[in-house]
Amino acid sequence: MASGADSQAACEPTGFRLIYVDDSLLVLNKPAGLLSVPGRGEDKQDCLSARVQQSWPDALVVHRLDMATSGLMLMARGLAVQRALSKQFENREVFKRYLAVVDGQLPPTAQSEANGDWNLIDLPIIVDWPRRPLRVIDKLAGKPSQTRWRSLRFDASTQSTRVELEPLTGRSHQLRVHLQALGHPILGDALYAPPAVQARSPRLLLHACALAIRHPATGQLMRFDSPPEF
Repeated sequence: MASGADSQAACEPTGFRLIYVDDSLLVLNKPAGLLSVPGRGEDKQDCLSARVQQSWPDALVVHRLDMATSGLMLMARGLAVQRALSKQFENREVFKRYLAVVDGQLPPTAQSEANGDWNLIDLPIIVDWPRRPLRVIDKLAGKPSQTRWRSLRFDASTQSTRVELEPLTGRSHQLRVHLQALGHPILGDALYAPPAVQARSPRLLLHACALAIRHPATGQLMRFDSPPEF
């Protein structure tokens, strides 16, 4: 896969990093703690999309990251490109990888020729209406949700595991809910981790580290990478 040009990467005074830009799209590195799009209320209008549109007024949202999640986020320049990129997401043609640090030691991967060294979480997710925006596993009413994962390194001194994640579906809070369901919530997760696990990091240790798409104008396969700060 061809890598995105990071010759245009720059630190922006508006609090995000520009990874790539051309006439069709922008790739950005969203910091943890910043909304992807505006929320409800005057105090939730500051967000990545609004900051980007100050410099690129034609920039439109294609997908989102949770406020607490950092990493790569794509925006389209114009409606036609937005439709083309959204179709790639809908057809599951977009390659996405995340890195996380979770509580405890994850079980060994069940290796096979089919999955290599990856495990699969296949647990349906639904909104927990009495406690929304929380999500829960519901095997009867939940929407199909699949996440591939593999352990990278266990740290015995902190009793935590660095794990690589590949969401095959795009449910809200999917990675956080799936890891909680395994019994290994993400460190710093204010929504799904117990207080002791939440307190082990000042932020959610979840980062969108890789993204690959077909360029909507040229058809070229483009890959972008962003290492986490944790």
